[in-house]
Amino acid sequence: MTHALTTAMIFAAGRGERMRPLTDTRPKPLLEAGGKPLIVWQIERLAQAGFTTIVINHAWLGEQIEQMLGDGARYGVQIAYSAETEALETAGGIAKALPLLEADGCARVFAAVSGDVFCDFDYARLREPAARVAASEQPRMHLVMVPNPPFHPRGDFALDGTGHLSLEGETRYTFGNIGVYDTRMFHALAPGERRALTPYYRETIASGLASGELYEGRWENVGTPDQLRALDAALRGAGRAVNG
Repeated sequence: MTHALTTAMIFAAGRGERMRPLTDTRPKPLLEAGGKPLIVWQIERLAQAGFTTIVINHAWLGEQIEQMLGDGARYGVQIAYSAETEALETAGGIAKALPLLEADGCARVFAAVSGDVFCDFDYARLREPAARVAASEQPRMHLVMVPNPPFHPRGDFALDGTGHLSLEGETRYTFGNIGVYDTRMFHALAPGERRALTPYYRETIASGLASGELYEGRWENVGTPDQLRALDAALRGAGRAVNG
């Protein structure tokens, strides 16, 4: 098991149906807010936190992602691409990308985030939980939870003050699409098979092998053109826009 948390995966294969017509000609992670593509905000934050390798899976218009981001040198990271003919969902995407995530042939703990999330989360915070995941004999995961947004009022899982996640409970939060995973969890999944991560979350949480933390800072799941416009306006208003 490779212990150091230096590898991240960004999920960028979705079609972005709710973002149409903007995504008819451009992949969702390349849509811009504050003068910068959503996925670039994520890459820069990961680089600032010390990540050196970023694996990006893509499907819809994925060649545009490769053309824009290149090998990652301009961001101070090395980017590797896992091309999918059609989107394999999150767990399926991880399984297909395993040769890149485990480039040295060793099982690895890695961080993963959705390419259409905008947040101010400090990814360096994941090092301590990643060390616990790496030290476990059984594959574990660590999930970053956020306060429930208006569109998801009941949340996903319960989180207590000790970082213990459970499927049921009064204090429920929404999964922020930021997590730490063990590649061993996906070794049994055949490359090219479509599979969501949700069953893995539920099974791991039910088995007591999942930890969590609450992040209450800036976090937005940018799902619609209205949400994209609102984020763009907020970034420009806060003086964070590029050339803005």
